[in-house]
Amino acid sequence: MSAAARHDDVTIGIDFGTLSGRAVVVRVSDGAELGSGVHEYEHAVMDSALTVYDGQQLPPDWALQNPGDYVNVLKNAVPAALRDAGVHPQQVIGVGTDFTACTMVPTTADGTPLNELPQFADRPHAYTKLWRHHAAQPQADRINQAAHRRSEPWISRYGGFISSEWEFAKGLQLLEEDPEVYAAMEHWVEAADWIVWQLTGTYVRNACSAGYKGILQDGEYPSRGFLTELNPEFAGFVEDKLDHPIGQLGTGPGPQRPGRSLDRPARRHRRGSGQRGRPRHQPGSRRRRGRPDGRHHGNLHLPRHDLLAAGRSAGHVRCGRRRHPRLTHGGMRPDSPAWGHLRLVREEPGPRRLRGRSPAARAQPARAAHREGSRAAPGAHGLIALDWHSGNRSVLVDHELSGAIIGQTLATRPEEIYRALLEATAFGTRTIIEAFNAAGVPVREFVVAGMGC
Repeated sequence: MSAAARHDDVTIGIDFGTLSGRAVVVRVSDGAELGSGVHEYEHAVMDSALTVYDGQQLPPDWALQNPGDYVNVLKNAVPAALRDAGVHPQQVIGVGTDFTACTMVPTTADGTPLNELPQFADRPHAYTKLWRHHAAQPQADRINQAAHRRSEPWISRYGGFISSEWEFAKGLQLLEEDPEVYAAMEHWVEAADWIVWQLTGTYVRNACSAGYKGILQDGEYPSRGFLTELNPEFAGFVEDKLDHPIGQLGTGPGPQRPGRSLDRPARRHRRGSGQRGRPRHQPGSRRRRGRPDGRHHGNLHLPRHDLLAAGRSAGHVRCGRRRHPRLTHGGMRPDSPAWGHLRLVREEPGPRRLRGRSPAARAQPARAAHREGSRAAPGAHGLIALDWHSGNRSVLVDHELSGAIIGQTLATRPEEIYRALLEATAFGTRTIIEAFNAAGVPVREFVVAGMGC
């Protein structure tokens, strides 16, 4: 806390989740949470139909969103959080945001999402591809095969696989399935960077997403020759659509000069310094994110020893002083079962014994399921669960896999399913830890952040 800071200064944190955006107001002087607000996305996740436009059916494994829903979070959840906290907007000295990567927005040169252009409103590829959009698995398979065939040095840093969720696979799918939309796209933007662009009027990339989901290693993206082998029309993807200055920790809002990415200077994007955003909202400070080379991740700084941080959205982050080949960064998401039965436990009324008597208790069936499930010994429910409801991130990196629950009977209770899925997530975490240990990178400390649903 600087000497110039006032006791009543606050910051706002905005979490853009899969179904809603949440804002929290925190007092700078002592970290006290003063208030919060939530805004549900009007169009949620479009995984079966393009509900924002004409209702056309979507193919399997698609997951789209309307970027306008993110802006509405700023317009609704943030004012609600300020009202709940009882503070004045002038007390706000900083804004932090986060998104689940890899969520991609195709835009024009000034940041306008392509779906907002009338000629593309009915084109699914013009909309935001959510992290759980897995229809690019065939493209991801080709990228992996080509990388191994060419002995690309970067592939080992991702455990030997890149995911269908990531920037290159989704970009290649866009090119091959809707080349007109691809040609009109000026920027292929992580949603985490797009929302900051809207807040500040400046487009910079965060180093975390670029180095992880964007395959930026040692200051270089995959080569033009590699991209040409995938598809000749994809050769200019980096220079024409993706490459952009990397934002630097500690830099305030406003125009950014190209900064250092990893250990080498990032190349200047051919379209300039990225000052053509649309400052539709009051400018705020740029979100700080970490470096993808193990030195920091989401402002998690380099420790003096190795540790594993398990987070709700970031997966499992291995932090240390060395780069280790053939280790996957992305963990088996602790919230992956939420898309299956845990979501039902959270949203459905459930049996009377789980609903509680008070209105507050009836509104929190997940808490009741957690309470009831925790009373039993591990495995006492007799169920075996596999929480691959959204495929498997680590260590298999295959989003065509599916989940399963074995052993259910007519007597199986919701809290037993809840407990089995949490145990499945714990097993997945153990698998990741064992992979680190087997590779000669022992995990000596374990930090858990977040929750299961």
